[in-house]
Amino acid sequence: MDVSEYGKAAQGMPRDTIVSRGPAAAAQGRPVTDVVFDFGNVLTIWNPRMALIGRYGEEAIDAFLDNSVSGFVDAYSMVDAGATTKEACEWMARTHGEQWASMYRYYCANFEDTLIGSVPGSRKLVLDIRNAGLGVWGLSNWGFEDFPVARRVFPSLQLLADYVVSGFVKVRKPYPQIYRMAYERFGIDPAGAVFIDDKPENIVGANETGMRGICFGGDPRALRRALADAGVPIPRGDAHPGDEVAA
Repeated sequence: MDVSEYGKAAQGMPRDTIVSRGPAAAAQGRPVTDVVFDFGNVLTIWNPRMALIGRYGEEAIDAFLDNSVSGFVDAYSMVDAGATTKEACEWMARTHGEQWASMYRYYCANFEDTLIGSVPGSRKLVLDIRNAGLGVWGLSNWGFEDFPVARRVFPSLQLLADYVVSGFVKVRKPYPQIYRMAYERFGIDPAGAVFIDDKPENIVGANETGMRGICFGGDPRALRRALADAGVPIPRGDAHPGDEVAA
């Protein structure tokens, strides 16, 4: 399938609940031994607008972030799949015009400003899963030139046992190859794992390779409840004042 077909297959996918479709249906109800996290907007907050507000007006930024105008989404998808920033800029200049390529160069030069914080509760969630004795891993679409910036800005990524990043392996989610690369690198059984991502098409990709998934809707408490309901022995995130809560 191409990306658009994954998107069609993901239509109507519920948020913050275990999804076990296709080959992943055989894993439904099995004990969870490993949790695999996406990074952007699951563990880390990425907002491309923040790299641009120091120079460009809102109208220009809106146009730049509209893929039909600038090709921005296609360009960063190329980078996620292993292209260099230079290659993406040259492609954008050829296909959409030098004015957008120039803006993309500025965006890339100020990429660190897009990384505006950690998703609330994500650090503690990773620690709680680790402390419960489960494997905790990362699987993210990210360009190989930009990822070292994220690793520096977000030391909490070092809490993961290991990770696979698309720009380094030159294949990105939702394509099945990258999930299988992750299983091999981590030494895990996909039937015992749960993948968390904010994009439903990437949950389709996980399911296609036998791994259950949760499409994160932005509420860290709902995510905790979904994992707890799947048997992960972590606090549900709904304690009341006076309840005894471990630090």
